[in-house]
Amino acid sequence: MARIKKIRAYKILDSRGEWTIETEITLDNGIVSKSSVPQGKSIGSFEAYFVPPDTAINNISKKIEQNLLGIDIEEQEDIDNRMVDLDGTDNKSNLGANSILGVSLSCARAAALSLNVPVWKYLRSKYELRVNNNPRLFLNVINGGLHAGNNLRFQEYILISKGKNLTESVEMGVFLYQAVRKYLIKHLGRSSSSLGDEGGFAPNFSNDLQPFEILQEIIGDEGLTEKFDLGMDAAANNIDSPSQELTKTYLKIKDRFNIFYLEDHFKEDDFEDFSKLKRTIGGNTIVAGDDLTTTNIKRMKIAREKDSINGIIIKPNQIGTLTETIQAIKLAKEWGWLVIVSHRSGETSDTFIVDLALGTGADGIKIGAPARGERIAKFNRILEIERDELS
Repeated sequence: MARIKKIRAYKILDSRGEWTIETEITLDNGIVSKSSVPQGKSIGSFEAYFVPPDTAINNISKKIEQNLLGIDIEEQEDIDNRMVDLDGTDNKSNLGANSILGVSLSCARAAALSLNVPVWKYLRSKYELRVNNNPRLFLNVINGGLHAGNNLRFQEYILISKGKNLTESVEMGVFLYQAVRKYLIKHLGRSSSSLGDEGGFAPNFSNDLQPFEILQEIIGDEGLTEKFDLGMDAAANNIDSPSQELTKTYLKIKDRFNIFYLEDHFKEDDFEDFSKLKRTIGGNTIVAGDDLTTTNIKRMKIAREKDSINGIIIKPNQIGTLTETIQAIKLAKEWGWLVIVSHRSGETSDTFIVDLALGTGADGIKIGAPARGERIAKFNRILEIERDELS
């Protein structure tokens, strides 16, 4: 039984060159684990609150550490609940979700190290999760909205793999990503290969539908039509267009491109508009919430009551603890929703979400495009798990 001996935190830079924190747990058996906290740019107002990095570090050293010293590292729920109680707010605005999450994930990783098992296997065993699938890979190959400096209203244009396993999905995704690069340079010029926050290409386009036209053409030309679906994260909180206009656009996209996945296509409180579109296209399309639900069970219950979605994005930093994240995943699975574990636009090289997706049997994992070091680390973790750990 290993116990917490020391907790410390320090500042590191994220993928946008902004400060975030990394948290380090030392156990009395000598094991040390680290986790770093990502940050979003398109942030729902119902997400748990982040405090400035220096404040987070101070909160960990002056408040959190003294409440956790000596606790059995495998008591994850107790660890998380102590921090939530110490914070004492609904949105973690006292200690900060970044302070709490860094400690929470580092503890889970330390427990796995103590037991000498991979994190995904530790999560699967600890939370008694039945897993009968591999996640599909969601590749954000064209960036718009707040994640790019181009003229696209919509934030993410996504390729969704149908590989027989994640390794095949990564291989096909990398192949198509390079094909998109070549196509854009040939038809839109060399500057079109510049990247957005999540590694997708970010040139200007003639309209919001042109990226789908290009992706559909490339998939067809490469003979991969049966291997990929198309998806989109609209991030409509950041779009001023009225719901009626957006609905017409989504129906056009569905009709022309047979889109499989739509995320955050209306604003974060538009449960009724989500519900209307789900009734129209939700039979064979995943209508997913992100800013709508924010990995928060209270928000999820409203969405279920109003029948707003049939899929959900899971982001640990939206809620602030591993325990609450697992609870949200379990509930979404119970309700039959598609579960997609997701990164943030301001990422670090931490790969915990890959283990989380595989450990919980998520239906999808969204980690951006196969470019930029913080995304590549997660693609490589996928390959490592399937190569070395799943056998």
